[in-house]
Amino acid sequence: MRFLVEADGGSRGNPGPAGYGAVVKDADGRVLAESAEAIGTATNNVAEYRGLIAGLESLLALGGEGASAEVRMDSKLVIEQMAGRWKIKNEGLRPLALEAGALARRLRVTWKWIPREQNSHADRLANEAMDAAAKGLKWESTGVAASVTAPITPSAPVTPSAPATLFEAVTPSELVTPSGTVTPSGGVAPERAESRGEDRTEGKAGTRAEGNGWMPRPTRVATSFLLLRHGETPLSVEKRFSGLGDPSLTPKGRVQAEAAALRLSREPYAIDVIVSSPLTRARQTAEAVAARTGVPVRIEQDLREADFGAWEGHTFAEIQRSWPAELAAWIGDPSVAPPGGESFAAAGQRVERARDRIIAEHEGRTVLVVSHVTPIKLLVRFALMAPPEALYRMHLDVACLSVIDYYADGPAVVRALNDTAHLG
Repeated sequence: MRFLVEADGGSRGNPGPAGYGAVVKDADGRVLAESAEAIGTATNNVAEYRGLIAGLESLLALGGEGASAEVRMDSKLVIEQMAGRWKIKNEGLRPLALEAGALARRLRVTWKWIPREQNSHADRLANEAMDAAAKGLKWESTGVAASVTAPITPSAPVTPSAPATLFEAVTPSELVTPSGTVTPSGGVAPERAESRGEDRTEGKAGTRAEGNGWMPRPTRVATSFLLLRHGETPLSVEKRFSGLGDPSLTPKGRVQAEAAALRLSREPYAIDVIVSSPLTRARQTAEAVAARTGVPVRIEQDLREADFGAWEGHTFAEIQRSWPAELAAWIGDPSVAPPGGESFAAAGQRVERARDRIIAEHEGRTVLVVSHVTPIKLLVRFALMAPPEALYRMHLDVACLSVIDYYADGPAVVRALNDTAHLG
């Protein structure tokens, strides 16, 4: 089945109060899912990327991995950047582009620019979300879209198969976590409010302003965490749970570690401290950076991967056959641990302890933290003050780089996620 995704975003001020909208349709144009959200103060381009990400997530929930779709937007900038024809010059957009690209790689996507008047459905949703936010409300679906003559139900129920992005060996492509029940929706469009100007160039996405959606400018120097996931291991190749088991890097994993080390030894990076998980795969990755930078490696026990207990070394399919009830409980509740293992809630407590110790000891410094999927995802989740479900919405490749800045008098700021530019 081939799908159609239409997405848009707007800002009333550029930057100003912003929102996005996205709709997924079948090949006949019938609406299968809609999403919209106000995102505080942002630029047009940030809102457009957020709309694209929402549309791709809805498509994954409906069609699953490998679903085929044409993605249509009236943002020439976003379409050309996602198609690889335009470079991303605004660093504020790069994390959003990386997130959208990671989702697109799990699908079969073609990109198409369309005139603004042909993107009216997604534009309407974005405006509805902004209108609702202006009234202190949250956007909600209001009914069945006019193009739908009967409720559209996917051919198979969409259910999460496993929180694949949380453990070492299984790739994010093995998980589809729907945000909720998918229902056809839409309704009568309200009178359109102007959402944006006609400037289609990159906005100042990194501009901070007082008010809803952005933090005040902090007054202290940040403590920067450069979060580096270790390189490839035999278990990650075979997509097996890899927690406290201690495999070494593969030859390819060593090459990945060296590529990361080369990048981190150059400008604009200036690493003051290297902290690593005690597990071999992380230490090998950290030592590659240490050899390039001359900065010694310090071991932090609380940065180890989660303990998967009896599931260590097994594939998800094997666990599903042998421990179906335990697996279902683990997926549904972060306080539930695998048999003989550690829950994500417990892992989160020790990761927070490690974070607080490192910040206290190295305030205002740049710290390279070499760790694993679970600890890195937890640090990002805590920085965003996001719910546990947010862990399932992130994707981390082997040897990827993420960045968080911590301010003593302000909130943490996530500056990058799953950056793999050094891997070529």
